[in-house]
Amino acid sequence: MPDFQVWISAHQLRFEDVLRKLLPAADIAPQRLHAAMRYSVLDGGKRVRPLLAFAAGELAGADITRVNYAAAAVELIHAYSLVHDDMPCMDDDVLRRGKPTCHVEYDEATALLVGDALQSLAFQMLSDTTLTADPARQLKMVKLLAVASGSRGMAGGQAFDLASVGKQLDVSELEFMHIHKTGALIRAAILLGAYCGDTLSDAHFDKLDHYGKCVGLAFQVVDDVLDAEADTATLGKTAGKDADNDKPTYVTLLGAVDAKKMAAELHQEALQSLSEFGDKAQRLRELADFIVMRKY
Repeated sequence: MPDFQVWISAHQLRFEDVLRKLLPAADIAPQRLHAAMRYSVLDGGKRVRPLLAFAAGELAGADITRVNYAAAAVELIHAYSLVHDDMPCMDDDVLRRGKPTCHVEYDEATALLVGDALQSLAFQMLSDTTLTADPARQLKMVKLLAVASGSRGMAGGQAFDLASVGKQLDVSELEFMHIHKTGALIRAAILLGAYCGDTLSDAHFDKLDHYGKCVGLAFQVVDDVLDAEADTATLGKTAGKDADNDKPTYVTLLGAVDAKKMAAELHQEALQSLSEFGDKAQRLRELADFIVMRKY
């Protein structure tokens, strides 16, 4: 088995090429919209969600060409959410992945349309190609991403986030928000990757989903810590933005020390969820380590 960093780098490089081919070319009308879509998706980000999909696909014995489409669908939803989140009506940010945000580089109307178009393209990715031998399972995959993206998932979490500015939440309320805003799409990435294979039972999917819940929450806790402790150059986005906007975070609620302790506990719980998978879950274990120990 290749070294983990070699595995990550190879998948990131290969997946970038997948995205370049799946996104509409910038010289196809409407050119400005397509150029902005490519600007917002390509050449940036850790690709954590696709990596989780590929790791789960490996565990389930999935054909990687099928997982490519599932991973792309999730990443396009994630990219659209970032474009919209950065707009003046949301978080009003000017920096994302080390470069100007979409509405700054282009304009607000184009950024709005970029998000709309990326969301539509994501569902095209899940319906254009055979991802599993069972059509009912593929339909389930479409529904899974729809729920994870909508008012009962990511969009609902963002609405809760916007409504929480300036308010004091307790841990359960903050967890509810982030299970939806951040965690839903991470869980979807893992399950979609696994659904491209044919070897797992319902009980196994439940274990993977619990792993996804834990790493999704851990991802957000670490994000909150980094937002408070890292600098803008390291993060590639504006540091300290949550505090400046008076948003509740795990750091403001628990303090940095206890927030880091919470991330470590979620990390261990995630690893425990994979205990019965043996060596097949090695990449998922390493990704849990990567998510909790990252510096940006």
